[in-house]
Amino acid sequence: MIKVGIIGGADYLTGELTRLLINHPDVNLTFICAPDLAGMAIGDVHQGMIGETSLRFSASPELDAIDVLFLALPRGASKRFLEENEVPAEVKIIDLSPDFRMQSPEAPHDFVYGLPEINRKPLVRGALHASNPGCFATAVSLALLPLAKAGKLQGPIHVAALEGATDAGADPSPIGHYPWRNENIAVYRPLRHSAADEIKTLLTTLQPDFDEEVLLMPMRGSFSRGALVALYLPCDMNLTELTALYNEAFDDHNFTFIVDRQPDLKDVVNTNKCLIHLDKAGNRLIITAAIDNLLKGGAGNAVHLMNLLFGLSERTGLTLKPSAY
Repeated sequence: MIKVGIIGGADYLTGELTRLLINHPDVNLTFICAPDLAGMAIGDVHQGMIGETSLRFSASPELDAIDVLFLALPRGASKRFLEENEVPAEVKIIDLSPDFRMQSPEAPHDFVYGLPEINRKPLVRGALHASNPGCFATAVSLALLPLAKAGKLQGPIHVAALEGATDAGADPSPIGHYPWRNENIAVYRPLRHSAADEIKTLLTTLQPDFDEEVLLMPMRGSFSRGALVALYLPCDMNLTELTALYNEAFDDHNFTFIVDRQPDLKDVVNTNKCLIHLDKAGNRLIITAAIDNLLKGGAGNAVHLMNLLFGLSERTGLTLKPSAY
C-alpha cells in the first residue's frame, strides 16, 4: 500500500483529493495536516466524507511515515512549506499549487510539469516531484497538444474560457456569494490570466517556432463545477486530417477523448476526462474542450500523477461516472 499524506484544509481540492484517496485500492491515507483544523473530523469539514473515514486533521505532518506527499495549498504556500520543512528525499511530492508549474532561471527546480498526456515518460521513469497544471491550462493545452506536437500551430489563438464557482475556492468571498454568483456571468482578468503564460510555455516546448499570442478571456459562471473552453485559430488542415491527427495523439491515453458532438459540462463533471470537439469555419479551426476543474483540472489529475509515479495502472481509483443528470 502507498502511504499518503496531504497538506491541505477546508478547500474543495483537499476534499476531492481525500474522496479519491480513501477509495483508492492501493492507498493508505495516513494524515491530512491543517493546523487550524487540528482535531476536527474530516467529515465535519468535508461533509461528503461523513461515514467514509474516521480520520481527523492533524496539527503537524508525519513526513517520515509516508511515501508520497500532496500539497493542496494556495499560491506561494507550497514553496514556503518546503522551505520550512525537511521532506525525506525518498518521499515523492505532488504539488497542486502554481508554485512549481513554471521554470525560472533564478529559482530552478526538479518538478515535472504534470500533464500526463505530454510528460508521461519522465513521470514513470524515476521522477520524484510533479506539479499539477491549472484547470484552464489543462483544457487549453490538451485542445492544442496534437497540433503543437505536429508543428502545425498557427496563431494568434483566441480562447474563451468559462469556469465554475469552485475554482474560486471555499473561503467566503464576494465572487462566491450566492446572490452575486447565481444567474450571473462575468469576465475577469481578460488577456492577463496567468494560465496564458503557462499554456504558451508548454506549447513552445512542443513547437519551438511557435511565437504567436494566446489570447485568453476567462469568465466566471453560475454553476459549481467544470471548465469549458472554446478556442479558434488559423489552420490549413481539413477536418478529416485533423480528426485523424487528434485520435492518434490521444490513442494510448486513458482520459482524453475526441467526440463528434459539442461536449458539455454534464459529460465530464465528476470524472477525470477531457472531451474535445473539432470543427472548421473556413480556414479557422474551432476547438471545444470540457473538464471537471476539481478532477481533471485538479485532484483527479494529481491522483493520476501518483499512479504514474508508483507504476500503477493509470485508471486506478479514477473510474468515475459523470453527473449527467
